[in-house]
Amino acid sequence: MNSIYKVRTEQSDYDRCNLQFTALRLGSCMIRYFSSNAVHSRIVSLLKAISSPIHLKQAHGRIITQGLQCSPSILSATTLSYIHFSLLDSALLVFRYIPNPSDFLWNMMIRSSATHGQFQISLLLYSKLLSSCLPPGKFAFPFALKSCAGLSDLQRGRQIHQQSISFACAQDLFVDAALVDMYCKCGDVQSARQVFDRMTQRDLVSWTAMVSGYAHNGCSIETLEFFKLMQDADVKATRVGLLSVFLACGQLGALSKGECFHGYVIQTGFQEDISVLTAVLDMYAKCGNLTTARMVFHGAGGKDIVCWSAMIASYGYHGLGKEAVSTLNQMMDAGVMPNDATFTSILSACSHSGLFEEGRLKEAQEFMEQMPMAPNSSLLGSLLGACRVHGDLELGEKIADRILDSDPRCSGYYVILSNMYASRSRWNHIEKLRKRMSGRQVCKEQGISFIEFHHQIHKFGVGDRSHPQSEEIYSYLDKLLTRMKQLGYIPQLEFSLHDVEDENKELALSYHSERLAIAFGLINTIPGTPIRVMKNLRVCGDCHNAIKLITLIVKREIILRDTNRFHHFDKGVCSCGDHW
Repeated sequence: MNSIYKVRTEQSDYDRCNLQFTALRLGSCMIRYFSSNAVHSRIVSLLKAISSPIHLKQAHGRIITQGLQCSPSILSATTLSYIHFSLLDSALLVFRYIPNPSDFLWNMMIRSSATHGQFQISLLLYSKLLSSCLPPGKFAFPFALKSCAGLSDLQRGRQIHQQSISFACAQDLFVDAALVDMYCKCGDVQSARQVFDRMTQRDLVSWTAMVSGYAHNGCSIETLEFFKLMQDADVKATRVGLLSVFLACGQLGALSKGECFHGYVIQTGFQEDISVLTAVLDMYAKCGNLTTARMVFHGAGGKDIVCWSAMIASYGYHGLGKEAVSTLNQMMDAGVMPNDATFTSILSACSHSGLFEEGRLKEAQEFMEQMPMAPNSSLLGSLLGACRVHGDLELGEKIADRILDSDPRCSGYYVILSNMYASRSRWNHIEKLRKRMSGRQVCKEQGISFIEFHHQIHKFGVGDRSHPQSEEIYSYLDKLLTRMKQLGYIPQLEFSLHDVEDENKELALSYHSERLAIAFGLINTIPGTPIRVMKNLRVCGDCHNAIKLITLIVKREIILRDTNRFHHFDKGVCSCGDHW
């Protein structure tokens, strides 16, 4: 019945259109009784009443055949009608013939282009507005800034920020919120925070943009601090805000904070949102609590491809390849087809479980070449790590070249290749690799490790002595080193990438960030409790061997997550089986 009514309504629109334009065809006869302005006004009213894109185009055709296309009022109404039906190309075509568009029409064109993802066009229109006799107003700036954010054009965004100040629009709520969003999406969270702090009033959009900006720019500690400010200001969290805090908790390994936020999700009814539940299970898995992650997954209703893939990935970086494959089969039985991310997760899971065993590296490479999609840098990185473990420098160089051609700014893969060269004492190759990094303006990322204690995140860098307990930490590590050597520990000096004396190499390895974090945890926690540490880089081979021995000495489980996977150390062995 509704469809019949819709057809009749559209036919009625068409008939009315036909009758009125037939009257307009009388041309000179009409003008005898009505002024030209009255005719134009009638056409404008007609254009506003049209409820179908097809009828709009028919009406536009009649306007052209009647020679009325030069009327600014009719052109403006036609443009707005095209915008109403999201026909941006047609709107742009008509707009260009309007001699002096109103500021409202400029703003509508800039806004429509930005909201349809045509960011370059939006900024071009904004530039033309600047060169016209009309000053840009507070309605143009938010969408020009949205376009800068969409293009990650920080330089242009800063220019528009200055222009908003020049045209006295800097204190407008919507302009300021757009500035916060633009700076965050362009990676300048410091400037975003400066704008936010100067705002006299703040809406939910600006709060959410700021917390999301911190999370997606890797500022995990700041994300949690800012979310606390939101709660203190009695600002209700949105889905985006919750996704941001769970991302931050996962990156930091802040399990106790993540558990608190999970409770907040249950209290506020967000547990029905599959995106939020996916973020919750991902957080638990990344904090090392796979049991709870699995419980969240099995309790979730309406699982989508993202949720299934997140569970597969979780099994993967815990080294449970069989469980990952089983989950993939369950997903397909449920009628959910895998995508590229799912295939990457399942292959990574298999590699972390020992797919790339010695003598099978070339087979693994050939398998990747036959995949329906190109292997990404993460998957190739797993193969590169296997080459390092098994000492296949020739294949490792080929894989590294392929990765660095597609992802030249990622310092982690340079480090793996450097480790392989160092193991062969090829210091000249390391020097060439450093020059290659310098030429591409790649800086080696500093190794940072995090450990949560009493709801606080403690951060350590290699050789870091800024922590209040540094003296106690270093003394404890020295005692551990003595006992490790009694158990047969021999430092693997090839993991020190500098051509210096062996004694200095050993000293540098002894104070890697993960060892400092582990020592802090051992000093401050109750004997017998597990130690959980998160590292921003791949754990080196020497630290991996050292931690296995530490578990024998302190009789504790140590859970370490690096960029590649989880390592559960206990009783002198690691869950990865040396596949990482």
